[in-house]
Amino acid sequence: MRDAITANQLGSADPSKVIAAARRWMGTPYHDHASLRGVGCDCLGLARGVWREVVGPEPFPIPPYSRDWGESGPREVLAEGARRMMFEVPVADAPPGALLLFRIMPRAIAKHVGILTGPDSFIHAYERLGVIEQPLTPAWRRRIAFAFLFPAGD
Repeated sequence: MRDAITANQLGSADPSKVIAAARRWMGTPYHDHASLRGVGCDCLGLARGVWREVVGPEPFPIPPYSRDWGESGPREVLAEGARRMMFEVPVADAPPGALLLFRIMPRAIAKHVGILTGPDSFIHAYERLGVIEQPLTPAWRRRIAFAFLFPAGD
């Protein structure tokens, strides 16, 4: 498994660029379905904005999505979409710069994203607070369901 991660990381974006791009979004107000730095974004909008800055244009439009944190179902739609464009890595091996997908409710599908900035911190867009960097506490850590690396840009 370690060899696959190393091979994937060779084609992945520079983590310092991913983290710097995410930090430029700090203070952006929370706004559902938005992705405009300094104006408004939700957690997926933050990831989309970092993608545009680090990788390039978004490869496909994002369909509408529900805010239901307890939504369950047979498909991990967010993870499936990330797998189409990014390198999946085991959660335990996620390095800084990785995109993390969280399950907010047990047995629900992963519907929240953040970007790992260090071994114990991450950036995400949080309702009422906007884009913030905060500790990756045990409560957040146990909700991580998937981890992905951004690909290198053009």
